[in-house]
Amino acid sequence: MKQIYLLIKTILSNRRLVMNLAKNDFRARYSASFLGAVWAFVQPLITILVFWFVFQMGFKSAPVDNIPYILWFIPAYVPWIYFSDILTSCAGCMQEYGYLVKKVRFHIEILPAVKILSAGFVHIFFVMFIFVMYAVYRIPFSVFYLQAVYYTFALTVFGFSLGMLVSAIAVLFKDFVPLVGVVLQIGFWAIPIFWNPETMEPWVLSVLKLNPTYYIVSGYRDCFIAHVPFWERPMLSLYFWVFTLVLFLVGCIVFSRLRPHFADEL
Repeated sequence: MKQIYLLIKTILSNRRLVMNLAKNDFRARYSASFLGAVWAFVQPLITILVFWFVFQMGFKSAPVDNIPYILWFIPAYVPWIYFSDILTSCAGCMQEYGYLVKKVRFHIEILPAVKILSAGFVHIFFVMFIFVMYAVYRIPFSVFYLQAVYYTFALTVFGFSLGMLVSAIAVLFKDFVPLVGVVLQIGFWAIPIFWNPETMEPWVLSVLKLNPTYYIVSGYRDCFIAHVPFWERPMLSLYFWVFTLVLFLVGCIVFSRLRPHFADEL
């Protein structure tokens, strides 16, 4: 528990530095391209357009939960964009900021937080994009939409917990970063982003619910489609937060144990 306290204290005491580094990280990520940071928004938008054209315009997919397929798809895909961005960027953050890692007095614990905040800029845009899409389709506004703040917070905490773990492991195991990409490809099909969980066998669905991202994806749909408050899913919520807090503790311990070896490996 001491590691968690020190980590939170370090991030809060350096919050201005975290914000400045996150802004620089966001700008620098696409600085070599002509459109710059615009690519952070264009790539996911193209994916959304492809799914809209293929499934709604091409295959004429029937409405799901009484709404057009694209409006059913987007609330699940938006948190996945955020999560995959967190995982891939955190996995390589120590190597990317190797010159800071080798500085004796720099708090490298803040680097995963920097990457998450940088990814959060894009996520905020796409949450607003959901609002716009629902307005375009003339779906009435619901107070349940505001529940997305809770699920964004939950995903951020989970992403940070996992980010601490993968950022430390990736320094010692050089093949870990591409492995993360493979896991994300599999994970995209293992959670209900483009398929309806109600069509699955009950035992299969029970296994899939063990994945914490299932809770997040389903939660976003609860906000925008089902209008179900998170406290009406007590067992899923309890499982998610227990899993996340355990992962947070494990991530902090592994990070602190491996930290002395970072400078040598980089």
